[in-house]
Amino acid sequence: MRAPMFQVDAFANHRFGGNPAAVVVLDAYPADATMQAIAAENNLAETAFLVPNGEEYQLRWFTPVLEVPLCGHATLASAAVVMERLRSDRRQVVFHSKSGPLPVRRTQNGYAMDFPARPSEPVMAGSKVSDALGSPPDEVLVNAFNYMAVFDSEKKVRELSPDMAAIARLDRPGTIVTGPGDGPYDFVSRYFAPAKGIPEDPVTGAAHCMLTPYWAKRLGWTSFTAYQASRRGGEVRCRWLGDRVELEGGCVFFFEGEIQF
Repeated sequence: MRAPMFQVDAFANHRFGGNPAAVVVLDAYPADATMQAIAAENNLAETAFLVPNGEEYQLRWFTPVLEVPLCGHATLASAAVVMERLRSDRRQVVFHSKSGPLPVRRTQNGYAMDFPARPSEPVMAGSKVSDALGSPPDEVLVNAFNYMAVFDSEKKVRELSPDMAAIARLDRPGTIVTGPGDGPYDFVSRYFAPAKGIPEDPVTGAAHCMLTPYWAKRLGWTSFTAYQASRRGGEVRCRWLGDRVELEGGCVFFFEGEIQF
């Protein structure tokens, strides 16, 4: 079989920035094992698999080792594929996923995604998270998806050198670290998910579903400009909408072709 595939730098305003995602366009989903093999072959943080469903689309995401219930940057990339390559007449699209319907609209500066918020609670897990990160955070929060360690400065977030094996042993598949921004950004973050085959993710939309409500409550306002301080790095414009968050970013196409499987 053959299928179109695109590679898009998401949460980016220039090529080789943000987080690269592959988007495979299909008529119907093949076996899960086939999609997992394609994602492993691509060896990117996520590969999105897109299937038309009337005027809307079904969307699934795979890392190199497993399927995930939500992926921000690959949804952003999928929106760019739909509205810039498949249906250039469209200004919005709805993706149906394991996290429910995900509306995305085109904006002046890219695409804005409407995602479920992921609230969190403080937890007494400081020692194991501190040991894994190599530095004690001021606060640790948790939800069903991730730990989140809060530091008091951008410098501490950027300088962390975590023990990936220890992070992989934690009882959540991913760990977010965050702190207030020192310059143009309201807050910064990084995201580690070695258990999902992603030691450090370049820019993580789903992490901002947890970050946005936390910083909204802490700072007392609802709109933010955030930066994920990985090696590639990327800017995420965030807005808290109660039980939803809006995440906005740009996309740049890198590769367009066809795969055989």
